[in-house]
Amino acid sequence: MELENIVANTVLLKAREGGGGKRKGRSKKWREILRFPHISQCTELSKTIERDYFSLCDKQPIGGLLFRLYCETRPELQRCIQLLDAMEDYEVAPDEKRKSRGDEIIKKFLTKQSSECVEVAESLAESCRENLELSPCKEIFSDCRKALHDYLSGAPFADYQNSMYFDRFLQWKMLERQPITKDTFRQYRVLGKGGFGEVCACQVRATGKMYACKKLEKKRIKKRKGEAMALNEKQILEKVNSRFVVSLAYAYETKDALCLVLTIMNGGDLKFHIYNMGTPGFEKERVQFYGAEICCGLEHLHRESIVYRDLKPENILLDDNGHIRISDLGLAIKVPDGEQIRGRVGTVGYMAPEVINNERYGMSPDWWGLGCLIYEMTAGRSPFRARKERVKREEVEKRVQEEEEEYSDKFTEDTKAICRMLLAKDPKQRLGCLADGAAGVKAHPFFKNINFKRLEAGILEPSFVPDPRAVYCKDVLDIEQFSTVKGVNLDQTDNDFYTKFATGSVSIPWQNEMIETECFSDLNVFGPQGTRPPDLDWNQPPEPPRRSLLDRIFRRHVRISSTTEEHNS
Repeated sequence: MELENIVANTVLLKAREGGGGKRKGRSKKWREILRFPHISQCTELSKTIERDYFSLCDKQPIGGLLFRLYCETRPELQRCIQLLDAMEDYEVAPDEKRKSRGDEIIKKFLTKQSSECVEVAESLAESCRENLELSPCKEIFSDCRKALHDYLSGAPFADYQNSMYFDRFLQWKMLERQPITKDTFRQYRVLGKGGFGEVCACQVRATGKMYACKKLEKKRIKKRKGEAMALNEKQILEKVNSRFVVSLAYAYETKDALCLVLTIMNGGDLKFHIYNMGTPGFEKERVQFYGAEICCGLEHLHRESIVYRDLKPENILLDDNGHIRISDLGLAIKVPDGEQIRGRVGTVGYMAPEVINNERYGMSPDWWGLGCLIYEMTAGRSPFRARKERVKREEVEKRVQEEEEEYSDKFTEDTKAICRMLLAKDPKQRLGCLADGAAGVKAHPFFKNINFKRLEAGILEPSFVPDPRAVYCKDVLDIEQFSTVKGVNLDQTDNDFYTKFATGSVSIPWQNEMIETECFSDLNVFGPQGTRPPDLDWNQPPEPPRRSLLDRIFRRHVRISSTTEEHNS
């Protein structure tokens, strides 16, 4: 039995390393799978695609790269892009370097005498210079950025849409919209269990990228009346684009299951790391880092009016580099604008007093959850229940409602202070629930060593990096198997629901996958001296599709047979 686990782990590790060959885990047929359709086959898409500058040139990663390539063909536009890059670099610069970076931007791009002056933004130079002298804060160039985007979204964007770069974008969009099936992926070992089925590791055949595939068995969903919950989780995952929340990359169906293909987090969960790696708990620097990344994840969810409601160590996962993401959005829900919701959901010991009391709430339970996590990461136990303490649910809930948490000497003064403010019983008094929201949490002295702009750009290095040769999950045979669902039949109304669910690729994660795995740079090739290649030439007919070897042999056989018949007659 031990052998089965060793084999499963070895195969998974080999896949994670890219299979050891030059193709980095890509299928032999990867170029065929990602073969661009001829531009003439993109006509319908060209008519229906939303022509929005920010969506096409800023939000969508491949769209942004192709718009940049177009801008590089015109010096005045190239300078605009260089200025946007320089301003972004300024914002994530360490505090002590920001003033000199700001001076460089003004001198190079906003001074009339400079050969690289950007005329569109030049009129803002004086106010930028004055503000920089007063204080080199991150927002100094925000008017400048707006002026650049206003300019680029006008005539340059209109011209871009008539260029071969936009036509190439349409080809990528066609590839993005290809049907997704189980054959899109290779499947690897079971990593764990979800509410409706197993979670397995998988790999996209075309690109070699690894993901986690969360399977929701169709009959199990129907038996438990879980359709709304499953669709809700899928739609929320699709909406959120944050480096601190797991991303949904694909949603597809098989005969027996609905499948969510998510960011794979190879480094295990926080519960494992708090309790299974020596003395329970972490040193302060690590608590600050994880606390800050969770805070950013919550801010991104709340920006979309989504309350998460299930913060606990086992739902916070580590990636290969030691960064965390919030996972399992099964209990998350969108709160209608200006309203509050009710719902006694969550995990015992982590539910906020207002949730236990079945009162109305907005985002407040999540800030309570952050308080519980900072406390547990520091103390090596949760605030209202000792590790492995056998205690009834009612008793834990009574403690949450009535008792004050205790602080050992593991807590510094500012760790104690932030926990007390996040674990305020009254949500109106709680940090994060006040007028300044997440900004108030970020400004707390506990986070004084964190540069949030650099953190959100993925520049800050984690203090702990998981072992790349370790598989941080239970042995294959220790993961309890699901029993067979009996007495449930699927019908047409179920198929209507599956159609809503199985929508294929999710745009931004799919485009990021193409860029990260270098498929974009390998395939995004144009003709000599910036000319249109044959697949982008409207006047050149598309190549006939390549036939399989069997098909070619069969056709040759048919031709020979018919020639022989003619000869005989």
